[in-house]
Amino acid sequence: MATIYESIGVPTIINAKGPSTRVSGGILPAEVAAAMHDASQHCVDMAALQGRASEIIAEITGAEAGLVTAGAAAGLLLGTAACVTGLDPGKMNRLPMTRGMKNRVIVPRSHRNFYDHAVRAVGVELVEVGIADRFSGAGVRDTEAWEIDDAIDEATAAILYVAQPFALPPLPAVVQVAHRRGVPVIVDAAAQLPPVDNLRRFTTEGADLVAFSGGKAITGPQASGILCGRRDLIAAAALQNLDLDVHYDQWDPPPSLIDKSKLVGLPQHGIGRSCKVGKEEVVGLLTALRLFVDGGMEARQVECRALADELYQGLRGLAGASAAPLADCSRPGIPGVSLAPSTMEAGELICRLQAGSPPVYADPSRAHEGMVRFDTMCLRPGDPAIIVRGAKAALAE
Repeated sequence: MATIYESIGVPTIINAKGPSTRVSGGILPAEVAAAMHDASQHCVDMAALQGRASEIIAEITGAEAGLVTAGAAAGLLLGTAACVTGLDPGKMNRLPMTRGMKNRVIVPRSHRNFYDHAVRAVGVELVEVGIADRFSGAGVRDTEAWEIDDAIDEATAAILYVAQPFALPPLPAVVQVAHRRGVPVIVDAAAQLPPVDNLRRFTTEGADLVAFSGGKAITGPQASGILCGRRDLIAAAALQNLDLDVHYDQWDPPPSLIDKSKLVGLPQHGIGRSCKVGKEEVVGLLTALRLFVDGGMEARQVECRALADELYQGLRGLAGASAAPLADCSRPGIPGVSLAPSTMEAGELICRLQAGSPPVYADPSRAHEGMVRFDTMCLRPGDPAIIVRGAKAALAE
């Protein structure tokens, strides 16, 4: 039976890259897909739905409040806008023009990445501090907390911190200097799940806002994410995201999301209005989040270990390449397999796999080291055999 994609002329692929947006993320659990279908058959007030979502996210993350966003990048945009404007609707209306506002966001230089375009889109200036000698090979030091403290001035709206196991300075040290100066800390934790404990970790360490992806390890809708943190900042983020084409007297948001009494009036459609989240994504994300914290990740890890073992056994005997198991691939506890071709460049093998039928999309992150990586997080039963056949054919060419 043809898939919906085949019926419209779009070929499906074997996703051995992992839950990356460019390869459409992963596979929705049946419970999530069913919940999204059910949600699509009814209408609700979106502020009421996001208000209940806030309560559920707060319960799970330990934050004061939360918001379902259109991905982690949308969370960064909304969180930055919230730090710039607070609950001032006049400032919200003027974004991305930030003259006269706090419009500088400090970031350790080693934390810069393409995704911080979402932060800059608010109209702020990113101020880089520190030198990452440990990455350049010129030394052992990276940005230190005192350098962030030294860069804070009256125009500083926030500190951006990109969470990684190797990130420096430590987040608690950054929070300490930021809070001493009255500056909030935004944590980009898009890919920091699992472990499940990380849902609470960054808030516990003092972050004011934390952005997670909903379409990766949580296995929610691909265009979903979570922004959680301080109640006032979540309210400001929600105000700049919701459809506000409504009279003030008619509008009655839940206090758990927005305290209407603190507003002088309603802003116009905010800078995050283009980051719209539908009722289906909100319900899908909440369903996936419940599954994730109730053991869904552990069950997926067991499945991935079996897929990785099957894939390794199939690849290890191929002529023209050597295979090796990987303990962790896209996520901690998600195994994979590496293949090092000896008869061609790794990049060439990746291209040949993509040109196969069906196309196999591998992880190119280590191709410069001569290694093709196969992630198992988005594989299904039967996929390892297809990958082995594709690799065998590509190497035989």
